[in-house]
Amino acid sequence: MKQTAVPGTMQRLPFDGVRAAVQRFVAWLERYGETSYDHQSFFAGRLGRGAKQLYYRKPRLGALAVAPMVLCEAFVPGARRLFWIPQRFPIADAHYAMGFAALSRVLREPRYHRRAVHFLEVLDQTRCPGSERDGWGYPFDWETRQGTIERGTPLITTLAYVYEARRDVHAVDGDERWRQGMRSIAQHALVDYREIATSPRAASCTYTPSPEDGGGVVNASAYRAFLLTQAGVDFAEAAYLEAADRNLNFVLDAQNSDGSWCYSVDGERDFVDHFHTCFVLKALAKIEALTGASRCTEAIQRGIAYYVRHLFDEQRLPRPFARAPRLTVYRRELYDYAECLNLATLLRGRVPELDAVRATVLRDVLDRWQKPDGSFRTRQLLLGWDSVPMHRWAQAQMFRSLCVLLSDDLRTSHDRAARRHETVPFAGISMTSPRDTRG
Repeated sequence: MKQTAVPGTMQRLPFDGVRAAVQRFVAWLERYGETSYDHQSFFAGRLGRGAKQLYYRKPRLGALAVAPMVLCEAFVPGARRLFWIPQRFPIADAHYAMGFAALSRVLREPRYHRRAVHFLEVLDQTRCPGSERDGWGYPFDWETRQGTIERGTPLITTLAYVYEARRDVHAVDGDERWRQGMRSIAQHALVDYREIATSPRAASCTYTPSPEDGGGVVNASAYRAFLLTQAGVDFAEAAYLEAADRNLNFVLDAQNSDGSWCYSVDGERDFVDHFHTCFVLKALAKIEALTGASRCTEAIQRGIAYYVRHLFDEQRLPRPFARAPRLTVYRRELYDYAECLNLATLLRGRVPELDAVRATVLRDVLDRWQKPDGSFRTRQLLLGWDSVPMHRWAQAQMFRSLCVLLSDDLRTSHDRAARRHETVPFAGISMTSPRDTRG
């Protein structure tokens, strides 16, 4: 049944359940360790990459080659171990750092700060080799429609998260090394990714620094637009803001008349999916918060209207695709849930229907997606579940979303108590951190 919210009101979220879920996950992470299999494990090795290459070159013949991996993904997800190995993923480490930083800010517990610093120090060790400035990518060769992106190739879609992670931890401890690292990331984003002009005032950016990268991926430009806007504010650097503005204009120009964004403007990858839509909307919301740009506000309003109409099912739970690129072998995706919560928390109170969706999605996460051991299920398949825990897909993203949601509630409670000249203890600690716009 479709759930709606009364304008001006917000449903009370089950924060006691969120606290318990976060605590169980932290305990699971300690036991499980920081490497895992991945969504791409079936296609990371030589056999899988060869099959995928064939699929992109000759789709009919290639469909037969990839069929065994697709069937394993749909019915025997644990078979990943036959195709590749557990690895560490920088994008997951950045999300873990942000999650623990969020807990540290509101709970003031040293152990959470130590965990956040640990993940940043790991990221210092896993930077892409051979680059003058800090960048991160995937630890496997990634086969795409445009060719192979070799392991260790910097990706703009990872870079933005490491910038945020360093910024979040710097807000906690003021350690200058994190700020110096932020500057290195900003320079890498500005200098090493090519801009491809799409109009006199707009430019797409490349996904990687490769000269063969043709650009056109909308969320890549959205990431760079946000990262450089944030860096432009953080360092009072006009060059960052000017480049960010060109990428922002590209993202705004790429919005379809119905409010959606295709994955790319190349005419081939024209699917519209859940979490990439969230990526774009999150970037616009953060830029709007930093600059007050009304053009972002208008795009967000149209984008959210499309999002809540087309990317949720009749139960108001996330649908993977509004326009799918191919046959999918699953019903629902943890990544979609995580990014839905991130976006809805970032825009809380602005769209009643989105607030109602957030409440529904959160309850489903707590009721069905978290396993007894504390980890989260990865996908709801056509039959059963994929319960293989994968840090990048999307244990880390869900952890961060719950931590930010929880910290937002605790800060809000503290603000209310402060107005009443009271304190609100949590785990024996009073909260004193100010409200911010992280999400």
